[in-house]
Amino acid sequence: MTASKIGRRQVLAGAGVAAVAGMTAACARENGSSPTGEGWDEECDVLCVGSGAAGGTAAVTAAAEGAKVLVLEKMPVLGGTTAKSGGVCWIFNHFLLKEQGIEDRKEDALKYAVRYGYSRHYDPSSPTLGLDETRYKVIEAFYDNGSVAIDRLRELDAVQFKQFRMFQVDRPAPDYADHLPENKVPTGRCLEPAVGSGSAEGGGSLARQLLAYLEKQKTPVMLETAVTKIIRDEDGKVIGVRASQGGKDIHIRARKGVIFGTGGYSHNVALCDMHQPFVYGSCSLPGSTGDFIPLAQEAGAMMGDLGYAWRSQVVLGEALANRGVGWGAFVLPGDSMILVNKYGKRVVNEKRDYNDRTQAHFPYDPAHEEYPNHLIFMLFDERSLDAFGGAFPFPAPGASQPYMLKGGNWDELFGKIDAQLREWSGKTGGVRLASGFAETAKQTVATYNGYARNGVDPDFNRGKYDYDKAWHMLFSARREGTKYPENPFPNPVMHPFAETGPYYAIILGPGTLDTAGGPQVNENAQVLAANGEPIPGLYGAGNCIAAPTGQAYLGAGGTIGPAVTFGYIAGKHAANS
Repeated sequence: MTASKIGRRQVLAGAGVAAVAGMTAACARENGSSPTGEGWDEECDVLCVGSGAAGGTAAVTAAAEGAKVLVLEKMPVLGGTTAKSGGVCWIFNHFLLKEQGIEDRKEDALKYAVRYGYSRHYDPSSPTLGLDETRYKVIEAFYDNGSVAIDRLRELDAVQFKQFRMFQVDRPAPDYADHLPENKVPTGRCLEPAVGSGSAEGGGSLARQLLAYLEKQKTPVMLETAVTKIIRDEDGKVIGVRASQGGKDIHIRARKGVIFGTGGYSHNVALCDMHQPFVYGSCSLPGSTGDFIPLAQEAGAMMGDLGYAWRSQVVLGEALANRGVGWGAFVLPGDSMILVNKYGKRVVNEKRDYNDRTQAHFPYDPAHEEYPNHLIFMLFDERSLDAFGGAFPFPAPGASQPYMLKGGNWDELFGKIDAQLREWSGKTGGVRLASGFAETAKQTVATYNGYARNGVDPDFNRGKYDYDKAWHMLFSARREGTKYPENPFPNPVMHPFAETGPYYAIILGPGTLDTAGGPQVNENAQVLAANGEPIPGLYGAGNCIAAPTGQAYLGAGGTIGPAVTFGYIAGKHAANS
């Protein structure tokens, strides 16, 4: 079996991964029976479920500690959603910061993380910053072990040539809440895996390098093998799993531990409907169906917050056509562009990061018993479309964006928006434009134009902080060949709309990169039982557990950084148990 080789932000499986994928599990069979009364089909010390950043790091770490490791992957290709990502890892106090003499103090770092991720709990005077002891120790473990995990991967040469480099925009990338006073190191915590000299291939590179290390260690990997049951002994210790492979059940013994480093549940509609505010579509791979949640529940696990997710807006038409979208509306392009709700009012800083900006869809209006921002309308003019064409969701010149609406004037455009909403009403809870939308939206545009000319957005602070400007330059660099000049106004992320059409709109809905809710782990990445004690032999890392950083996407790589860290913690603890 081979894995296909695709491009950046897709599953990127090179020759090393394909070779690993072709290996058949060769763990020695030993005498003994599984609790089902059947013999064990395979045996190992540490079983890692999932092959992305979390599972891959766990497997590399456990193997390096001398454990006999086996990796299971339910999909026909390796790398998980990591391989579709940019591959950036957000890490506290890493080696490059230290080399530059930048002090990323633990006390300050934890205040930033808790203030951002658990703002309703945050108490800077509390020894646990307002968190319960478990969650505080988990986020503390992220600080304590993140840089250690990166150093260990470099030491093992599990990342080629021992390289990570600082992720740059036009400078070291700013955090997503660079402006918070608790954030004393607002730039430079983002790392990406360098390959050779000066090149990077995103998450596919990271996944491939981890799996190439496992290949060198002759660690077996079994594709299209889905865990269907966690097996425990009479004392409650996890000793293995039952899995489905080719329509047959196999039983795998794990003497030291089972580590789940699998995806979230973005493609499990029932779970999303139960636990999420709303998810129309997701960038995660189709395998993100939340398998670990019922498996862990059956094993007696305590659930952490199941409502967490790494969020991104999605083009609604794309998501309604196929829940698995190729790309989210991450950093919205354009300067003569705003977002409005069904009443024609702006509701958010359009240049805010994708995770936080998507939260604008969810507020409830008790005066009208509705969610006024359930759908949000991206309005822009010819300047933004031409100058920034090709920056998603804008089509490149000559390309099509089937869900982009065009009107010769505002009234024509608004009519097309409402017609599109009428067509989709059965899938959106019947959202339509409010009766006064046109008048309010025109006034909103006029108000925004004044803000753009003055360079100040008093409503949402667009362009006030470094994040907005830095990421705008990366995702909204002017297209070569555009007929429109550089933005001459004081704020580079704001430009007035043209006085005449054509004007354009794209309807956006809430989506995810993946969910980030599941069983609660402790600082050792051990899954906790309902009584708060660890379930012996069961570990979790990545998007399948309750996010260690709460609802905060701390910066670029805010999901992969914790996945690598807790994969490392789990792999080391299990191997030495």
